[in-house]
Amino acid sequence: MGASGRLGRYLKIGAAAAGLLLIGGALFSFSAVSKSRHARHATSQQRLFDQGRQVFRFDTFGDQAFWGGGLQLHRAIEGSKLGGVGGGVSPKTALSVGLKVDSQALPKQVVQGIKQGKIDLNDPKTTLALLKLNAVVGVKGFFNHRGTLRSVGLTCAVCHSTVDNSFAPGIGKRLDGWPNRDLNVGAIVSLAPNLKPVTDLLGADEATVKKVLAAWGPGKFDAELFLDGKGFRPDGKSAATLIPPAFGLAGVNLHTWTGWGSVPYWNAFVANLEMHGQGNFFDSRLDDASKFPIAAKNGFGHLRVKHDLVTSKLPALQFYQLGLKVPKPSPHSFNAAAARRGKAVFDGQGKCASCHTPPTYTEAGWNLHTPAEVCTDSFQAERSPTGMYRTAPLRGLFTHSKGGFYHDGRFANLGAVVDHYNSCMNLGLTPQQKGDLVQYLKSL
Repeated sequence: MGASGRLGRYLKIGAAAAGLLLIGGALFSFSAVSKSRHARHATSQQRLFDQGRQVFRFDTFGDQAFWGGGLQLHRAIEGSKLGGVGGGVSPKTALSVGLKVDSQALPKQVVQGIKQGKIDLNDPKTTLALLKLNAVVGVKGFFNHRGTLRSVGLTCAVCHSTVDNSFAPGIGKRLDGWPNRDLNVGAIVSLAPNLKPVTDLLGADEATVKKVLAAWGPGKFDAELFLDGKGFRPDGKSAATLIPPAFGLAGVNLHTWTGWGSVPYWNAFVANLEMHGQGNFFDSRLDDASKFPIAAKNGFGHLRVKHDLVTSKLPALQFYQLGLKVPKPSPHSFNAAAARRGKAVFDGQGKCASCHTPPTYTEAGWNLHTPAEVCTDSFQAERSPTGMYRTAPLRGLFTHSKGGFYHDGRFANLGAVVDHYNSCMNLGLTPQQKGDLVQYLKSL
């Protein structure tokens, strides 16, 4: 081969190599850009999640205007010795009505002081110190320049978080999304020095209001009371329902016991109508004066404010809630062999999976049923616009077994729930099948 031929060959090889280098460089560049975009996306998601956690834990949506300015709960917390009224609320009293303390918000010297008995948990001053640290789960104190409490507000976490009791009963690391089945909302509201905002709204005297609140008990709240004014069921029992979990909601269509709406709808509903925050809210269904006389009279279906402190928080709040993972039960809390047999019952003769369909354990799509379909009374269903009951997701049942099951806790344990459906649907389950099914439910 001549010199010119060899040169041509070298040029071709060089061109091919250059081409490969260019392709490789392009692929490397594309991969780098892709990774960069992925990292930015992940960072953006984490930022939104963190923002939602902050809202969930610490944002009052301006509701201190009601709990502090209206009911004056901060004065009851302080007590007369600190400028308020009454004996004040000590940490011991707060824990007794189900409020929780975040141990991770406590400085080391406070932790040591509590362990050594140097910090008085019977003194309202200690409660104020805990509020200043943002350590009382779901309760936010507002202080003036003198360091005294001027108001108090509530956050989502007060009902939908608890702690792991790792430090002491009622004191530990936060468990967001877990229902606080120790929280006695009725008892807390009854401490208010001024119940006039509630009595005026309900058109009832203070004695009647306190009777209704006292009937709720731990772990229950009546979200419809301020809509229809019904404090008791026809059988004389409280109309309050159990506080539900706020985890495991991703992929679940309707929320709450009676399917009022989606996650952002219910967050807006609660922030404005239950927490009494300052925001805009719209639901023309509340204009029905026959079903919701109090809501219709007060225009709750058409709330408008000049400065909305709720709506802008809803996207991040929803993102955080949907990201809350379902807690897993301890492997020692159920019989694994029985649970495996129970799964077969759940999927087969028990017909549970026909409604509680894995992996969400509720229907994919429309997840409401008439009271007759689930063999129960219609009282709570009729207090909602749907007139129906939602198929509740079943994962993490161990986190909310205290207080019973069903919307109002009428079934003391899972065995009673299984007995109910065995009778309702004529399943013909044997005692062993029912026992195995309970073990499976505990394993979810």
